[in-house]
Amino acid sequence: MTNPGSFTMLHKSEDGRFMYVFVALNASIIGWKYCYPIVVVDGTFLKSSHRGTMLTASAQNAAGKIFPLAYAVVDSENDASWEWFFEMFRQAFGERERMCIVSDSHASILRGASIVYPEVSHCVCIFHLWNNIKKQFKKNHDWLREVFFAMARAYKIEDFNRLMQDMDSVDKRVRGYLFQVGYEKWSIVHSTINRSMVMTSNIAESLNARNREARELPIMSLLDYMMNLVMEWNNTNRMTAMSTFIGVGKKYHEVLKENSYLSQKMTVRPSTDYVYVVMDAEQRRNIVCMQKRECSCKQFQVDEIPCPHAMAVLDYTHMEAPKYCSAYYTKEYFKKTYEVPVNPLPDETSWDLPTEVLDNVVLPPIVKGKPGRPTKSRRKGLYEYLYTETVTCGLCGACVRY
Repeated sequence: MTNPGSFTMLHKSEDGRFMYVFVALNASIIGWKYCYPIVVVDGTFLKSSHRGTMLTASAQNAAGKIFPLAYAVVDSENDASWEWFFEMFRQAFGERERMCIVSDSHASILRGASIVYPEVSHCVCIFHLWNNIKKQFKKNHDWLREVFFAMARAYKIEDFNRLMQDMDSVDKRVRGYLFQVGYEKWSIVHSTINRSMVMTSNIAESLNARNREARELPIMSLLDYMMNLVMEWNNTNRMTAMSTFIGVGKKYHEVLKENSYLSQKMTVRPSTDYVYVVMDAEQRRNIVCMQKRECSCKQFQVDEIPCPHAMAVLDYTHMEAPKYCSAYYTKEYFKKTYEVPVNPLPDETSWDLPTEVLDNVVLPPIVKGKPGRPTKSRRKGLYEYLYTETVTCGLCGACVRY
């Protein structure tokens, strides 16, 4: 089942019952070309009468805001549903160079992504990974947290190794656990793909927070809500993009300001027209090559935005910082992301549906009952038991308790 404004697929069971539905709006498919190629996926429970789970995929625009890509309703988070979701996503969006998938550690997500996107790197949200560490290792959480997040964000292998030794001094068991997860899935320095500054699945969590109340709606109403939400966000961000006067999106403009502040006490010494030696406040030597957009601290090439050492060079040479940022952070890409609008649907009474759609009967899914014996009557609260009274019926003389 498809329509001109979206890529929509419906999957039924052999007996004609609803199983899955996938939606990717045309505006999202085209706009994703101008977003950093990192896809954040997540699943969240539905609370309607048929329950189920909503799966989502999102990216970030040039301002660092959520850019919803696709959403689906499935029976639950399992191997079959996630593999189907990724298969539909591939049909709608394809595969991009330097593409990366970020999620929590759900086993079905990892398996589904590896089957459909075997050549695409899959990274784990460091906050979800930290929560798993906190549950398994009950020792010095405050110190362990500080070391873990510093280690995940380390740009140089020597810094990573030093921090790992610090972690060993707290709890040696954590090293084995992180090795089993795979360093490349959560550590910047070990990553096989450049995922820039996206270390978490926070944008997926933010999307789930926004649609919390809508998850109680029937499936058709939920899908309508999601389309209207994407339409609202696209229009708001399009207006923001058209009115912005800075060279990069707001989030990355703030990063440049912070890096510029950190560069104020640094000393710059030119070696060539494009290679510079930058001495920081601790008199550590850093080599910056503006032509290659590289710094010996590794931050410039990983984040694809001038690090503090590069900002010191830019200040020294009076060059513009946006010129040395990734195109995915720029005002131009911000505008292009929202060139295609989300077309609203007309009232259902005016729809002209083809025969194959009208004849496509979809039966409701079979809902599994909740575990345990069902309650036969409403459970009274403590207040009701404490303040009940006994009266006598005037007709039969029996006692009536209420």
